[in-house]
Order: sequence, then structure tokens, then C-alpha cells
Amino acid sequence: MEQIKENKIREKVRYAIKDFVEKFEDRYLKELNDPTGVINAKKNNAFVAELGNEFMFYSAFCRSFDSSFGKVLEKLSNDIAEISYEVVLENISSYLLPEQIQRKSNIMNEYDKHVKPKIEDYTSLHAYKPVNVDSYKKQHVTDNHFYKVDTKEHFIIELKAGGDLDIKKAKSEKEALIDQYFILKNALTDPEETVRIYLATAYNMYGEGNDWKQERVKQFFAEEELLIGKEYWDFVCDDSNGYNIIIDEYKKCSHYILDALDKIKEAYFK
Repeated sequence: MEQIKENKIREKVRYAIKDFVEKFEDRYLKELNDPTGVINAKKNNAFVAELGNEFMFYSAFCRSFDSSFGKVLEKLSNDIAEISYEVVLENISSYLLPEQIQRKSNIMNEYDKHVKPKIEDYTSLHAYKPVNVDSYKKQHVTDNHFYKVDTKEHFIIELKAGGDLDIKKAKSEKEALIDQYFILKNALTDPEETVRIYLATAYNMYGEGNDWKQERVKQFFAEEELLIGKEYWDFVCDDSNGYNIIIDEYKKCSHYILDALDKIKEAYFK
């Protein structure tokens, strides 16, 4: 990776962490005298309070932290992707035809029977555009929509900020991605432009370098449609060393989070 690009990635990681710390520190300190605040509500739980301040603090904080930090990672991925791609923030909008909806239904029925997923299941459909598409108009929100100008490739990515995906949601996630594929494909006017869809996780819950073993999720996704942990961040950076750079810079910045935790904890339990 070129040094200029690496510096830009590190700068974006550093800014994201500092901004996150500033906001969550401000939030919890503002709740200091609020009995309904996240930490105070836990302090008022006699069953939890009996286990000590340390347990009480982290049991209150961790769930909120996970949720908030997941949003940070989603935004960070878009910010970093801007270095290598055009990042489209608008909803995907055009139309969705009945035959495309039927193809999606047929595909999902096959997956329910444990037929192995293939990208060609949906890319092979070439739907005829009717004269009037007003009644078929559709739009869809997406986590990541990247466009690579030199190759004319659109990438639609559904990001799970955690390291796994609830198996009950795997089917609906694939259905949503197929919808997005068709809607975006219908919006394109250049026949050379292509669309790819992915399901991604921010980290590998089994450890980076190990197999991602969520076989029930793989019931609905081809291997080529998955970006797990390092694969996702390398993709965002458009570089095979992207994940390593991001993690290295995060380690250097993690003390900002730890310092803020100490400050918040001291304010509540002094």
C-alpha cells in the first residue's frame, strides 16, 4: 500500500475513535444525576449492585458500548472506502418487476431445500423493462454502496457490525440483498456496469484466520458473497493489508477509550 493511502486510513481511524470517545463520554457524564440513565438504572438494581461497582459498571456499559461502536464501524467503513471508491449514500431507487420478485421467491425456496447458493441464481435473469414502470417503483436502504469507477462495478454490502449473524435473519438478509441487486441493476443505463452483493461482518467471531463456521448462514449465501472480518476491511481499503493497518491504528488509539471509561467510572463511583 502506498504511504499516502495508509496515512489517510490511519487518520480516519484516529478521527473516528476520538469522535466516538468525545460523544460517549459527554453522554454518560450528562446522565450522572439522571436516575433513569444507563448506569444509574443499573446501580438501582439491588441484585446487580450487590456484586460490586466494577461488575455493575461494566454490565451497564458493555451493551450500550457494543451498539454505539457498531455504528462507528459502519460510518468508518464508508469514510475509508472514499479513498478507493465512490461511496453512494443515497437509497437505492428504481423499480422491481414481478418476474424478479418471483425469481427471488424461487431462489429462496431452493435454499430452504439446502440447494447450494450460486451468484448465477439471480444474475442470470434478464428481465424485460415495461414501457411504464411507475407501479413497480421501489427504493431500499443499504449499509454500503461502493462504486469502482475504473471497472464499472457496484458493490452492495450488508454489514453486521458484530462477528456473527442470527441464523433466523440470514434468509431475510439474502432476500433484501437480492432486492437491492435487482433495483440497482434496473437503475443502470450502461450495460457494462455490474452489481455484486455481499454479506459482511466487522470481525470473525471464531478468530481471524479461522473458518467462519455459521453453516446455517451459508445455507443462503455463496462463499463469494461473504466478506468476513479481515476480508471486509481489506475490501473497504481495496488492499490486502487494509485490515492490519486499521487494527494497528486502533490499538494505538484504544487508550482514548480506556481513559474515558476510567473518567466515567470515577464520576459515578467516587
